[in-house]
Amino acid sequence: MTPPASAPASAPAYDVAGVRSQFPVLATTVRGKRLAFLDTAASAQRPLAVIEAVDRYERTSHANVHRGVYQLSQKATDAFEGAREKLRRFIGAASSREVIFTRGTTESINLVAQSWGRRLGPGDEILITWMEHHANIVPWQMLCERTGATLKVAPIDRRGELDLEAFRALLTPRTRIASFIQISNALGTVLPVREMIAAAKAVGALTLVDGAQAISHQRIDVQSLGCDFYVFSGHKLYGPTGIGVLWGREALLREMPPWQGGGDMIRTVSFSGSTWNDLPWKFEAGTPHISGAIGLGAAVDWLETIGIDAVQAHEQSLLTQATAALREIPGLRLIGEAADKGPVISFVMDGVHPHDLGTILDAEGVAVRAGHHCAMPVMAFFDVPATARASFGCYSDEADIAQLVAALRHAHEVFN
Repeated sequence: MTPPASAPASAPAYDVAGVRSQFPVLATTVRGKRLAFLDTAASAQRPLAVIEAVDRYERTSHANVHRGVYQLSQKATDAFEGAREKLRRFIGAASSREVIFTRGTTESINLVAQSWGRRLGPGDEILITWMEHHANIVPWQMLCERTGATLKVAPIDRRGELDLEAFRALLTPRTRIASFIQISNALGTVLPVREMIAAAKAVGALTLVDGAQAISHQRIDVQSLGCDFYVFSGHKLYGPTGIGVLWGREALLREMPPWQGGGDMIRTVSFSGSTWNDLPWKFEAGTPHISGAIGLGAAVDWLETIGIDAVQAHEQSLLTQATAALREIPGLRLIGEAADKGPVISFVMDGVHPHDLGTILDAEGVAVRAGHHCAMPVMAFFDVPATARASFGCYSDEADIAQLVAALRHAHEVFN
């Protein structure tokens, strides 16, 4: 029977097999076993669309950008700046002048700390959280050592959730910036970033959001979020390594001095002094990672054809299934059980070091991350040396979960 015209159309089923077919690496085997790639939180695999875009540029369009009057250079410049515009649309930035290409999340945070942070001094405060990646800890520690500012840390609880009230209490009129992850790479916790941004604004502090683990899993609109800086890496977004983005409010970026000097970031140079280029090039000294930017632009195009909302729903379904299955494995303990999580599961197994566990899983074709995940304070808080971590992407499927569970049960049998 044909439904009435007023009935809502049902969303098409997520075609995970079709998505997987676009990732050549997923057709390979590991030690004779089907590859179950569960380390997307460290670095996502690349679809053919990205591989081919980079290859096409290298074969037909390579030239230095911004500096040549010849056609090939203009073609490369158009592709490079076209990728910037794609990123602007993808994150909802007001202008492409706000999109700075960097080497990744780490460099983006260091850029803000080294440039904007020059204005800080004794008595100023920086607020982060206990679950930050090292990239959102160490640059601020270095800045505090250099300026005399104070670094403050908001606590978490045993579920791996932020103590939001403690975060609010640590904000004072002396807080100059609050910098925090959107999704924890070590625990999967989704932080209440909108509430955190609003609380920081209330005391006049700026905010930086580390979106490395969020950018490929949920829709991002920096203007709607209300933050002042947003950073992420291309290789988490199905793009190349060595490329990333710093988004910042244009008014702030205009006030900030360059943090590296060299070609392309200048307007004039003489031995008596130099003047700087316009945004965004003021912060992009030297020849950029041209193919990386083009590949990242292609990744954004590709992900939008799949649909970020559909990807998020698919990954959350896998997270629910995997969490329930892992809870049934003897001797296995989940680390981080926040109510709101991204597609990341960290765990330990009684009597098995996470590195040994990772080795056993590899023998079964299952690729997980084992270690401290560049989040040593998190490991110390939970009193574990490391964890094993399974993380999902748009290409993950139920067969990956089944393979993980079978391999973990085998590991339990081997060590017990």
